[in-house]
Amino acid sequence: MKKIIYVLILFFTFLLSYNVNAQDILKGKDLSTIKVDYLSDDDLAKISAQLKSNNTTIEQVEPMALSKGMSQTEYDKLKVRLNEYSAGLNKGIEGKSQKEEDKSGFGRKQNKIKNNKVKDSTNVLIFGSELFDNPTLNFEPDLKMATPVNYVLGPGDELQVSVYGVQEYNASIPVSVEGKVAIQYVGQISVSGMSIEAATQKIKAAIAKVYSTVRSGQSQVSVSLSQIRTIKITIVGGKQPGNYSISSLATVYNALHLAGGPGKNGSYRNIELIRNNKVYKNIDIYRFLVKGDQSDNVTLKENDVIRIPAYSQRVTVEGEVKRPGIFEMKKGETFADLLNFASGFNEFAYTASVNVLQKTGKEFKVHDINESEYNSYLPQSGDVFRITKILNRFENRIKIEGAVFRPDYYSFTEGMRVSDLITRAEGLKEDAYSKRARIIRLKTDLTTEIMNVDLDAALSGDLNADIELKREDIVTVYSILDFREEYKVTIDGEVKNPGVYDYLENLTLNDLIVQVGGLTGSASKRVEIARMIKSDIIDDSDPKRIELVQFEITADNNEQAKNFILKPFDVVNIRRIAVYEKPQMVVIKGAVAYPGKYVLANKKETVYNVVMRAGGLTSVANLEGMKILRPIKEDQIEKLKSVDLNLKTDTLNNKLINKLENELKFSTIPINWEKIVKNKNHYSNVTLFPGDEIEVAVYNEGVKVTGNVLLTSEIPYRSGKGFKYYINAVGGVDSKGWKKKAYIIYPNGKADVTKSFLFFRSYPNVEPDSQIVVPEKPETKKMSTGEWVSIGSVLTSLALLIVTAFK
Repeated sequence: MKKIIYVLILFFTFLLSYNVNAQDILKGKDLSTIKVDYLSDDDLAKISAQLKSNNTTIEQVEPMALSKGMSQTEYDKLKVRLNEYSAGLNKGIEGKSQKEEDKSGFGRKQNKIKNNKVKDSTNVLIFGSELFDNPTLNFEPDLKMATPVNYVLGPGDELQVSVYGVQEYNASIPVSVEGKVAIQYVGQISVSGMSIEAATQKIKAAIAKVYSTVRSGQSQVSVSLSQIRTIKITIVGGKQPGNYSISSLATVYNALHLAGGPGKNGSYRNIELIRNNKVYKNIDIYRFLVKGDQSDNVTLKENDVIRIPAYSQRVTVEGEVKRPGIFEMKKGETFADLLNFASGFNEFAYTASVNVLQKTGKEFKVHDINESEYNSYLPQSGDVFRITKILNRFENRIKIEGAVFRPDYYSFTEGMRVSDLITRAEGLKEDAYSKRARIIRLKTDLTTEIMNVDLDAALSGDLNADIELKREDIVTVYSILDFREEYKVTIDGEVKNPGVYDYLENLTLNDLIVQVGGLTGSASKRVEIARMIKSDIIDDSDPKRIELVQFEITADNNEQAKNFILKPFDVVNIRRIAVYEKPQMVVIKGAVAYPGKYVLANKKETVYNVVMRAGGLTSVANLEGMKILRPIKEDQIEKLKSVDLNLKTDTLNNKLINKLENELKFSTIPINWEKIVKNKNHYSNVTLFPGDEIEVAVYNEGVKVTGNVLLTSEIPYRSGKGFKYYINAVGGVDSKGWKKKAYIIYPNGKADVTKSFLFFRSYPNVEPDSQIVVPEKPETKKMSTGEWVSIGSVLTSLALLIVTAFK
């Protein structure tokens, strides 16, 4: 018993090792134990998936498999089994898609017919070619439709015969090559050449002889077409002529679509369907294209031939038709038929006559077809019909404009006069100038002339004044407002909305003040009005250019007792009162007792006064760190921008402009508080302006070192230590640092630079809360070897000249 258990354990361990190896054949170290015969389909699926994930094939992994111990025999077996597995998998996929296709056809099957469409660029203008070039169009028979009752059975068809009721029977029976169907227990029944309806009756009668319940009516018989046969036809003269295997339900248009339609010179109107060596039907595709008539689209039969002969007549239609192109004409068809094929004239076509370019045996000739000939003219092969546009002119247009209620274009009739046109335009406006109207007339030679009309006389019934109009006349009725000059008045000074305003008759100063929004609170009682001088005589002794009118008003009232009447082009100026200044403020912040905003109480308010009003300095204030930040005005920035700094690059210029506009919002004024306390008249005790900010820094014992140094840092202030000490304390300058141009910024905004004299360099003193800045060296271009050689040559030449001169 123990031996049996031991053997079973070894056996399962052996199988497990195969399974593990099969799952990871590419990663296994020892493949000598692999036995391909024991691998299942799941194992093969995993190996195939592993190969696919690594983007390799079984042939590519052969060296690796052999190097890991797999024998050549086992490898060959694995290769064969993987190929068989892949083939079976593809076949299963095809079978599945076929089943899905069968399912979509409701059980009725038909061999798929494919044909690669070739776009015909040569015949693209031929009417009807798009029917066969468009790949989205398809004339394939619908397998879901009911079987036509006149469908004729033949070898290759398959019938679904079912008996249901008391007795049941169901089978798919093919029609044999002899044209018979074999039904179990019933025998063979000949159905070839019979319609599906007749064959159904014959099969029911034969089954009724065997199934008694069918005879008694207890069971029913159903016969349907489940498999449709394929027939062979021939197409001659198409773009892709040849033999085609198509559905037995296919029609002529289906076959023509497969062949790409008629060829380059093929006819679209005289296609022959030949059956049993006789012309069975003449097909005219235009009947379908123009009328939608499918009477020519008959069902095809085995060995049918579709012959597409060459066309007999083709003509071209160009220009203003709805469907220009090349059209095929039959004998006896007129231009009216051709126009119908082209869907008629479009809305811009000239329809009175059509120009035709005809071809004779030797040359071209031109012929005009009048509208009365459209139903009788017979187009000839090669004719080119050109339909032109109507003229851009009007046969009965007339226009009135100006001071009438409805200025517009109107229809012209013979005998129309000026008064008639004014009546149609709803009459004259109130501002119409009735003494004169203008008529611009187009003469027969297309030049224009002007005529004048007395409207008062014309409207009162004077026929001599009421001129008779002609086509394309333009009547202009003037307005009295057109003759008036556009007068203006100007008001400036202490009003809400100063500017230029329209002058109106009898306009007064009160009217104008109210129109501009009234006086401001700073308006004084003084008003000055400048008025132009008009005179026909030049007086050189009078130096005045204008007339000045000065008077006083009540400043706090828009309605003046003395209502001054204005004249055109007057300039009114409301003066400002002598003393009118709104409170303005400055800001103080930092180490003061009461920081905040303070109003400038005096016209010459100084720094000392505001600091004292703010409670004085606190104990932590840095006396050396006081400064004023004064806002830079826009006009100052514009002046700086306008200065030509002669910079070499636009980039530097743009950077400077950007800094002026966005960064430099304040200018700094250093303050020496100790000097101010000792002497109130010291220059540091500056007068403040509105918007100034006084900053009082808090005492800080550190010294900041920034710029091109190894470490940007803040070093504690040490009394007696100089400029170089703090630079060395941060590691010195870096490779780009310009030490001799280093500078210091003191807490109050004042700055000092390093000075040089001969070989001596003096550095500025360092104070607490200062900032040392080391700038960057400017870029310099090093001289090339050639330039050094050139300089050496020049120096050598100079030396030779000097030696020669002193000999």
